[in-house]
Amino acid sequence: MDVKRGRMVFLGYGKYWRSDRILGLTPIEQGRGPGQRTNVFIEGQVEPIVASRTEQAILEDMGATDGSFQQEALRQATRELLEAFHEFSPVLRRALQNEHHFDVEKWEGRLGTLLRPSEHLDTASQDDLFD
Repeated sequence: MDVKRGRMVFLGYGKYWRSDRILGLTPIEQGRGPGQRTNVFIEGQVEPIVASRTEQAILEDMGATDGSFQQEALRQATRELLEAFHEFSPVLRRALQNEHHFDVEKWEGRLGTLLRPSEHLDTASQDDLFD
């Protein structure tokens, strides 16, 4: 990945950092939920910064192109739409299905699938790279 120098990367929780000063990323496994927290190791700092974004999202921003910013905007819009669907009452869901042939549950499933991170086929751990 080609890191774009001097690009400000959003880490979540109102934190931004320069892309060329980020040295490493590790997911926080314990208590990792919708916030998808990540430890971000920064040049010149002993302790990592806790980010509320996934390591993949941060990496994409570090080497981001205009297309990746558009992808993040689409992801956010998809999340918001999915959250709105979750708020629909059963009566509204039935009305949409019966009168307009719009299956809310089907769309919740499709949008949820789009938001899930893709499975990586490479099962080697990062430590294996240095043996």
